[in-house]
Amino acid sequence: MNTTFLLLAQYEGRAVIPIETVCADYFAPLTLPNLRRKIATGEIGLPLIRMETDNKKTAQGVHLQDLAEYIDSRRAVAVKERDQLCGVRHSR
Repeated sequence: MNTTFLLLAQYEGRAVIPIETVCADYFAPLTLPNLRRKIATGEIGLPLIRMETDNKKTAQGVHLQDLAEYIDSRRAVAVKERDQLCGVRHSR
């Protein structure tokens, strides 16, 4: 399943999703100020897009592809943790 395509459908083809929407959809119950702080400190590895470079009050958002990659990376961590807890071994 392709996360990018699923997000495209969820967000009706938008390239950039408002940070408020991303917070509510994927980081609840985290507050918007806490999400911004965690992104700024690198605790949450999402690039935050500012639509104007010189205006700190400008609209901010997350590029759809960056959100898809973040979700996929969190899934990979979860699968690895599950496999370790359950003793699942994958042959390569």
